[in-house]
Amino acid sequence: MANDQELDHMGLPEASVSRELLPALADAPGHLLWRAAARVTVELGATLPPGVDIHAYAALLSLAGGTTRSQQAIAERIDVSRTTMVKVAAALTEQGLVERVRNPDDRRSYALTRTPHGAAAARRWRRHAEDLEDALTAGFSEAEREELRRLLLGVIEGELSPETPEPLLESLGFLITRAHARMHRAFAGALEPLRIEPRHFGVLTTVTALGPVAQAELGRQLGVSGASVVQMIDDLEARGLVERRRLETDRRTQVLHLLPEAGDVLAEAARIADETVAGRLGALDAEQARRLVLLLQRFVTAP
Repeated sequence: MANDQELDHMGLPEASVSRELLPALADAPGHLLWRAAARVTVELGATLPPGVDIHAYAALLSLAGGTTRSQQAIAERIDVSRTTMVKVAAALTEQGLVERVRNPDDRRSYALTRTPHGAAAARRWRRHAEDLEDALTAGFSEAEREELRRLLLGVIEGELSPETPEPLLESLGFLITRAHARMHRAFAGALEPLRIEPRHFGVLTTVTALGPVAQAELGRQLGVSGASVVQMIDDLEARGLVERRRLETDRRTQVLHLLPEAGDVLAEAARIADETVAGRLGALDAEQARRLVLLLQRFVTAP
């Protein structure tokens, strides 16, 4: 899964106040992946015991069988950034779970080999990874888990390393965060001419659907913290798309209103969203895309 820094960069919601879905966004695959990835992040913190790192576990899996790999090769196999891999490698080395030496094929990089202690840790940690999957899919049948897994693999088909460890390919948490990251990256790039980000699109859609809305209610609808709402509204105010107005009946409450340009920006952003989703889900037929939406809705709203 993506690390905290990567998740912050993608604008993921924090621990959700509500698992409800706003009707205007409930059928949007991009929004559902955003909310699903947030749930994975929350469950990671709630399920994994201290000292167990999901990226370290993935790295140990990639070194099974006495294999020696460069840090970059491991990063590619487990689909994490180079920055994340440097931190993971350092932690694994400090704990004696890997040996790190200069890569004989490239002296500028390091190669890692799993130690016997690392192999034992991978076996122990697998139980925690399985507990995480069980927590994420409580209420799903085995058939539904497998269907969602296959649909997510279809979304990111050909984009993962062919040497991705099998336990990661079986992990819904892994696949959801990877599908979200790629959807977010594509949508963010396409939105750049409008000078907004995917999370701003969600805010504009929500305010359009609800009408003038208090910041606290916006946060509840999107499942984000008050601090995140403030930052998003600050961004949109600077862009000239929304403004805060205090209620005459309660001067402590600020209500968000759309400004005239917001309508045109939202319409163009919605068109871009449709194009992005069509491109990202291109490997799925209409029925498969609908099933993906339905299963993600259940994943996000599960108690």
